[in-house]
Amino acid sequence: MAHIVTAPCNDCKYTDCCVVCPVECFYQDEKMLYIDPVDCIDCEACVPECPVEAIFSEGNTPGQWSSYIQLNAERATALKAAGGDAHITEKQDAKEGPECKKK
Repeated sequence: MAHIVTAPCNDCKYTDCCVVCPVECFYQDEKMLYIDPVDCIDCEACVPECPVEAIFSEGNTPGQWSSYIQLNAERATALKAAGGDAHITEKQDAKEGPECKKK
């Protein structure tokens, strides 16, 4: 089972979670971060690092965000295949867009 990045990350990218990931399974696009479910080892290291509480284990993903399970898998696969700077392993400046609702 993998962890999932959900709606609170949408337009609110903080990369603290990426730095602690021992298997470097985070990818990003202009809107948010995604976890590759194939590479995720379910260690939960990323969960407490997320300042917007957007990361859940697949089995504990809130119902209203269940579509993010498939979205993470699809986007991570596409971004991984595309290469480039989508694979994120280091902390970057936070990117807060108009939809960001930091707690």
